[in-house]
Amino acid sequence: MTTLYILTLVCMVGAFFICGIPFGYVVAGREGVDVRKVGSGNIGMTNVARTVGGKAAGITFLGDMGKGLVSMLLARWLLATICFGGDWGMLAARGPFGICLSLVFACCVLGHVFSPYLHFHGGKGISVGFGAGLGLFWPIGLGMLVVFLAFAVPSRYISLGSIMAAISLPIQCLLWGMGAVSILPVAAVAALVVWAHRGNIKKLANHKENKFTVRHSGKGGSDGGNK
Repeated sequence: MTTLYILTLVCMVGAFFICGIPFGYVVAGREGVDVRKVGSGNIGMTNVARTVGGKAAGITFLGDMGKGLVSMLLARWLLATICFGGDWGMLAARGPFGICLSLVFACCVLGHVFSPYLHFHGGKGISVGFGAGLGLFWPIGLGMLVVFLAFAVPSRYISLGSIMAAISLPIQCLLWGMGAVSILPVAAVAALVVWAHRGNIKKLANHKENKFTVRHSGKGGSDGGNK
């Protein structure tokens, strides 16, 4: 058990630093744009879309989602190989050791929101949450995506979809049979994501939130809801 605890901690730290990679900042920078100084100032996909363009936003989304998925799969492989003789099932989200990957999941989101490469400022955690959710238990990741699309597509408010996806996360974990201890880290970061959108919530309530747009020419606009 000591080995499991130590390796879980190692995976948590690794996930924090991997998911701290600010893809939005890097991708926008290649286009000569410091995404922190335009639009909403956020490094997420939506602000990149508004201020740089659709292609850059797509790459940002894939990068943010991918780093969460890769971090979770690496953690699962490492823990299963060293601690359980390669039996991935021992780390199932609904199993007795599900807490291990739940903690890694939490660090994926924390690394993105508090990027160690940008003085602990980052995005709002939804894109990386999709990817990490797929690695935690794929129906949960897909469920988040379905909830996000259900609210974001008809309204064109990315922030609304993001908030509702975050709120749905611990509920989905409960419905899929995850234990209370394993749900706690997931619920904590879901609350963090909602908190990160507090400005968007205020704008939505006051009908001042900006709908999703993609920059085609000219200067990008400000961003209301971003990832």
